[in-house]
Amino acid sequence: MFKYNKQIAITVIASSMMLLSGCGLFNTDQATKEIDPPQDEALTEDGKSLDTEGKSGAESSSKDITGEEAEKTTASQLFLIDKSGFVVPYTMNLPETDSIAKQSLEYLVEGGPVSNMLPNGFRAVLPQDTQVLGVNIKDGTAIADFSKEFNNYKKEDEAKILQAITWTLTQFDSVETVKIWVNGHEQTEMPVNSTPIPDGASRMDGINHDSSEVVDITNTQPLTVYYMAEADEQQYFVPVTKRIDNKETDPIVSAVEELVKGPALSSGLLNDFQDGVKLLSAPKYEDGKVTLDFNDAIYGSFDEKQKIISSSVLQSLVLTLTEQQGIDSVAITVNGKADLINENGEKLTEPVTRPSKVNTGSF
Repeated sequence: MFKYNKQIAITVIASSMMLLSGCGLFNTDQATKEIDPPQDEALTEDGKSLDTEGKSGAESSSKDITGEEAEKTTASQLFLIDKSGFVVPYTMNLPETDSIAKQSLEYLVEGGPVSNMLPNGFRAVLPQDTQVLGVNIKDGTAIADFSKEFNNYKKEDEAKILQAITWTLTQFDSVETVKIWVNGHEQTEMPVNSTPIPDGASRMDGINHDSSEVVDITNTQPLTVYYMAEADEQQYFVPVTKRIDNKETDPIVSAVEELVKGPALSSGLLNDFQDGVKLLSAPKYEDGKVTLDFNDAIYGSFDEKQKIISSSVLQSLVLTLTEQQGIDSVAITVNGKADLINENGEKLTEPVTRPSKVNTGSF
């Protein structure tokens, strides 16, 4: 149940649109042979055009580029490195193209087209002058072929680079696994620090790993949760892969417990969950919806009589749980009653789906 959810909805219910997309976020076949020509760069395994909406909920829009004419753009989720060294999703409107997977990687190159669009404190992940020679997608695997300049990174950035490439490409529904090639040659390990990737990389491998509290990693399994971070007085969300004991049988409960416990103190990440937050009963799962029943502590600093739930608490729960396979939406009750409202005073009468875009806009 830890596999990335393949059924993310691309729209958010009206009662939670502002809460999830506008509050405290950014505003804005052989190894030695060359990969297939550019016409295959954005194809799914059945030869159809790559779904540009995919997991990121990408959509076309118009943006004033020259002041005289508008250019059609497509929203794509890029994974960049923030000032604390975390790999973070950042949704950006890119020029419309038939090769959005290839284009997304091109916008990860330092000194490339992303340079003038980066939020303060963020940086691109791929070495300067790296060229994306092609992205070929077949049977759920994306082969990303880079020029030799790809090898020019510092070894301490290797894991971040691999994670950024993997999570950027797996935003698309047709991609489960990512393989790295350099100049048409498959890499079974990363070129600088020899991180093994014999079968490719996937979201199952995690991101921003935190195993600080783990004694025996062999008896654990990965679980990705979303914590808050802050830059320029704006909040955004950072996925962190924790390790939980193999004896834990309910990943939904484990995810809630990790969110309540909060991030490692040394991480610099933030936690808006108050002490004492507890689930009063086992989560209920039905047809993609999970229902969580909390005690009054879920209200946090708000007066429990107002029945307000913090937007950051709600977003952390929704982002975290919809990473799990089969979960599309989250409903929250308190003491068995579904009469919560969000910070905008709107009643949460429907389950909340994952926002189509995570960390949108600019600082």
